[in-house]
Amino acid sequence: MISKKTLITASVIVAGGLYTAGAYAQNITQQQQPFQGVIGKTLATSKESWTAPIKAPKGAPNVIWILLDDVGFGATSTFGGVISTPTFDSLANNGLRYVNFHTAAICAPTRAALVTGRNHHYVHMGGFAHTILSAGFPGYDGRIPSDKGTVAEILRENGYNTFAVGKYGLTPDEDATDAGPFDRWPSGKGFDHFFGFLGSQTDQYKPDLVEDNAHVKPDGRHLSEQITDKAIFYLTRQQRVAPDKPFFLYYAPGATHAPHQVSKEWSDLYKGKFDGGWDVFREQVFARQKKLGIIPANAVLPPRNPAIKAWNTLSADEKRLYARFMEVYAGYLTYTDHEVNRLVSYLKQSNQLDNTLVFVVIGDNGASKEGSQNGDIDRSILVNSKSEEETIRYNLSKIDAIGTAAGTEVNYPLGWAQAANTPFKYWKQDANAEGGTRNPLIVFYPKGIKDKGGIRTQYGHVNDLLPTTLEYLGITPPEYIRGIKQDTLQGTSLVYSFDNAAAPSRHKIQYYYIFGSRSIYKDGWKAETYHQTGFFNPSGAPADTTRDYSNDKWELYNLNEDFNENVDLAKKYPEKLRELQDLFDDQAKKNNIYPFIDWDDVFKLRIHKKPGVKASLTIGTPASSKSK
Repeated sequence: MISKKTLITASVIVAGGLYTAGAYAQNITQQQQPFQGVIGKTLATSKESWTAPIKAPKGAPNVIWILLDDVGFGATSTFGGVISTPTFDSLANNGLRYVNFHTAAICAPTRAALVTGRNHHYVHMGGFAHTILSAGFPGYDGRIPSDKGTVAEILRENGYNTFAVGKYGLTPDEDATDAGPFDRWPSGKGFDHFFGFLGSQTDQYKPDLVEDNAHVKPDGRHLSEQITDKAIFYLTRQQRVAPDKPFFLYYAPGATHAPHQVSKEWSDLYKGKFDGGWDVFREQVFARQKKLGIIPANAVLPPRNPAIKAWNTLSADEKRLYARFMEVYAGYLTYTDHEVNRLVSYLKQSNQLDNTLVFVVIGDNGASKEGSQNGDIDRSILVNSKSEEETIRYNLSKIDAIGTAAGTEVNYPLGWAQAANTPFKYWKQDANAEGGTRNPLIVFYPKGIKDKGGIRTQYGHVNDLLPTTLEYLGITPPEYIRGIKQDTLQGTSLVYSFDNAAAPSRHKIQYYYIFGSRSIYKDGWKAETYHQTGFFNPSGAPADTTRDYSNDKWELYNLNEDFNENVDLAKKYPEKLRELQDLFDDQAKKNNIYPFIDWDDVFKLRIHKKPGVKASLTIGTPASSKSK
């Protein structure tokens, strides 16, 4: 209990502080400024001083970041896919398509790199903020430090309102109750308002829903509809009272992460469209990508991954089941595009679209391999140990639940993951491979983009979007945020490429590491290795039971000539491989990648040995600890 004497003493210290030369006045959330007035013993001998509110430059553009989830490079019609996304098509046709843009290969690391403009291990998000997926080391504890400020913190202190809706994914499980602490909730990281969910995955009809600093009850509608409504509400309310004040909106739907849930109105649009199977799908998309100029004219489609069966070898029941999974996924993606269109339409109707800079990242990693070989409907991938025959039989018995509210874990089979990732070989989680890390980017700004519909091939990474945004807005990265000295940014602005399709890439070096799989990129060359464990191992190849990372087989690719990693040059250029391996080690030391942690460490509960925390194969905060 705090004594009365202690309270009085504290009050005297605070009051006394007003007389010091370094005292501060007002201004808690914006940058503090020294008091410039005069304090005498009376008001007559004193002079007031007020910190002028920081305002964005007149006419400063609004900014929207749209981040989708688990989509795949070749899914949308915008980038050669056969799934209709007319809103993204329109934004790209009036903006720029970046076809050499990259993510971290899995969601939380990508999101941490995105909002901070720094590498994911460097901001402590080498894994996740979930208890089971974080560890007590600087690269893995899942707690973004305050000296790695976010885009929302920077823009808010430069005169912007800041809003976020949808998936956040960066709040530690232990903090995600209504008791907080809230410094790692969106509100503690610079967002004026937040509406969405804090974790990695949620039921789209019964989401683990949060507004600002409290859990709230969902209303039964699809979450994507709710977050779009809320985004429009925030923007409308702000514009009503401050029409000249710009806003930053981070729009991050759960789509198309599992569970794939969407009304039949959308999924039935694709009835029968995927009966030809994933092999035909890949060929169709590959041809469309060449026609659109998304991929090089001399590109070669890699063989079907050995872990995937040829479509024509499947039984009629398997084909019917797997096609339905893909119909639902496609409907979910088209529905997501529709919800983005509602947001775009609002901006157009309110005469704000022409002055809004929009970035759309189509996926926070490659298409998901977490649906397993046979798809998933309502059983967690962490505990499902059924045989292939049992899983197919079970899924067939519940085929009508795919896409519905009853399908609480719906995710398509592995074959569709590679298909959605066309023209690449691999998928989500594989930080070694372009299929895990390459995602499309759209940049749209009617006032500033001259080469409308242009394609950009410059190398980019999610940590580039923050410096890109700041440079375009004319904002210098702050030395301090709320009194805390800031670390340097690591991303490279892409503004140089907006008006110059031929400009050489400025992002020269980038590492990737996700639970064992790893790679290093430098000037078009890439060295990579897939660390084989027994978990999330769709190839069926034996795991390395010695757990010796030095046994991992490295591959080498020249992405300038072989963008989708078809020709391994490791034996031909061993010196180049060694150079890149040494560079990876250097990057690992600089970015807190060591110690290596892999999936075996995660699922055998070797990490997060924290007093008072019970090891468990669960993700998220127990429902019993949340407000209902």
